[in-house]
Amino acid sequence: MESGASSAITVPTEAHSDRTDRLSPWNPFWARETELDLDSGRYVKIWQGPQHPGVTGNMALEVTLEGDVVRDCKTHIGYLHRGFEKLMERRKWIQCFPIVCRICVPEPDTNEYLFAAGVEELSGVEIPVKAAWLRALVLEMIRVASMTMGLGGQAGAYGLGIVGQWAVVHRDYMLDLFEELTGGRVYHMYILPGGVRQDLPEGFTGRMEKVLRMFENLIADIEKVMFDNAVFKARTKGSGVLPREWVEPFGVTGTTARAAGVPLDVRKDNPYLIYDQLDFEKIVGGESDIYERAFLRKEEILMSIRLIRQILKRMPGEGPVRRKLPNVLHWQVQAGETYVRAESGRGEMGYYMVSDGGEYPRRVHVRGASYTHAMALLEQMARGQSIADIAGLMVSLQTCPPEIER
Repeated sequence: MESGASSAITVPTEAHSDRTDRLSPWNPFWARETELDLDSGRYVKIWQGPQHPGVTGNMALEVTLEGDVVRDCKTHIGYLHRGFEKLMERRKWIQCFPIVCRICVPEPDTNEYLFAAGVEELSGVEIPVKAAWLRALVLEMIRVASMTMGLGGQAGAYGLGIVGQWAVVHRDYMLDLFEELTGGRVYHMYILPGGVRQDLPEGFTGRMEKVLRMFENLIADIEKVMFDNAVFKARTKGSGVLPREWVEPFGVTGTTARAAGVPLDVRKDNPYLIYDQLDFEKIVGGESDIYERAFLRKEEILMSIRLIRQILKRMPGEGPVRRKLPNVLHWQVQAGETYVRAESGRGEMGYYMVSDGGEYPRRVHVRGASYTHAMALLEQMARGQSIADIAGLMVSLQTCPPEIER
């Protein structure tokens, strides 16, 4: 520390209390502040991340502790330096696809769909019926893969490393199918303006059913090892509770909101593709703790498995999968603006897109659930928690740091 610099940090008064429900954006945490004197010997500051198994990606938590209790938490990003939104302003429309799929690595297809849907809405392109079914299939496939990996991370945060290993292996089984369908394992670039790149390969439905049964068996094992585990229950039930009244002002969406009893699901609230033709209901909880959020994600994996079976059974057998487009290297998309959204594994993803009638996007802004969950929300919920529970809390909010640094 430089000579003459203050060793005190300013934190909310409520940080000295475990009653996190006193905070809300309508009663802001900065309204009443106090100072933590780091020279008093009562507090210690440590960093968790960016290279740490207890963080969900390239970000870090600056944590101030009193004993093992977190009194202040600041999230730090900036370790990727990507600026994808700005890069897209210097790329032609079709050249943006290798960019958008990297906005959230474990779930690239949602970004592919949203960018394609935005371009189609601006240009007035309607996709073939079968392409809509194939897009929904791919979105549910990647939802199963990413949420399974998330469950593995949730278990690993509490010492159940075997569940994490199971989850990674089964995610690879789903990635095998992606490789067969798209040619790529992690980044697929399968969903393009006008539809999708190709139809299902021969025998794909049978191989998919085999993998889905493996996932169902995996979930049965996870229920025994993780959700029926007394230690896991003791550490997660009643921990990291998100008050229901925080959901709207903090912009909480997805399973995190549904676990708090708020039934938000873009697939039902604003149906897109063919979701209005599928038979499913929102899965809503109420306890809103770490256990509840993990439990709901497990149930939603099973629901996505059922949706995949519905899609494969009801999808048209024949028909085109892509509309013919103008020369995409010189495509001038009609001037206008739009906002499209979809339900990702972390919550609502949205793309605000503006075209000035040229060959390049004028503006692309990405709204991801991780920004609010991992920044404003995590900083507040961490206060009053034990340092041992911070990793589990972070994973329970399904944060994807690359999605923040876009």
